[in-house]
Parts: sequence; C-alpha cells; structure tokens
Amino acid sequence: MAMERTYRVVVAKPGLDGHDRGAKVIARALRDAGFEVVYTGLHQTPEQIVQAVIQEDADALGLSLLSGAHLVLVPRIFDLLKANGREDVLLLVGGIIPEDDIPSLEKLGVARVFTPGSSLGEIDTWLESALDAREKSQL
Repeated sequence: MAMERTYRVVVAKPGLDGHDRGAKVIARALRDAGFEVVYTGLHQTPEQIVQAVIQEDADALGLSLLSGAHLVLVPRIFDLLKANGREDVLLLVGGIIPEDDIPSLEKLGVARVFTPGSSLGEIDTWLESALDAREKSQL
C-alpha cells in the first residue's frame, strides 16, 4: 500500500546520550520505506530539535532516548512545539523507556513508544498508518 503522500520525519537525539546507532538504523529504515528523513545528530537541545521540525516542516518527530531523561526532555519538546504552533507534529519515542513511564509519555501526547525489540517493519508500518489516518481526517 502506498503512502497518501511522502511524509517528512525528523529523527533526533536529545540530551547528552552519545549512542546514536539505533537512531541511524531507524532513520535509514524509514528512508528505505519511502519517508523523507532528517537526522539531527547527537546532543541536541529541545530548542534545536523543535527548530529542525519547523525548518523542515516535519510531519513527525522521532526521539531516540537512552539516557533516562525522557520525562524531562519530552515535556520540554512538547511545550516548545506548542509554543511554535506545531502541536500537529506526530511524536514517537524510542529507546530505553521503562514500562512504568510509557503511560506518562502517552498522557503527554506521545503517539507511540517503541522499546528495544520493536521491529523496523513495525515502526515504519505504524508511522505510515498513523500519518495516513491523520492526513485523511484533515480532508
């Protein structure tokens, strides 16, 4: 099934975590699935990430978090997206996220949390379906 249109996704590594292999693998898998992908690189501040979302006119933002700072960084990114009129961006989070923290992230508005063991196919299929559904609902 083809996407409704080509979606642009920013993949970002907020905070001080220096491990980005997973983010690069996800970025490549999404690109191979037909998404336009912008990877921001390591050590990005919430402000830098939101600026990238704005500049790239992104449809979705994928955050890769391994540092344990997700309950600090994700709310800050949500606040900045809202302050910049981009609360429409679909936010997904991946990485080392304790099961007990997932409901808190979802309550904030995270559309989906992917933990280790999620398949690349599961991620790109879910993202395509979620963005297509949003696109159809806006018609």
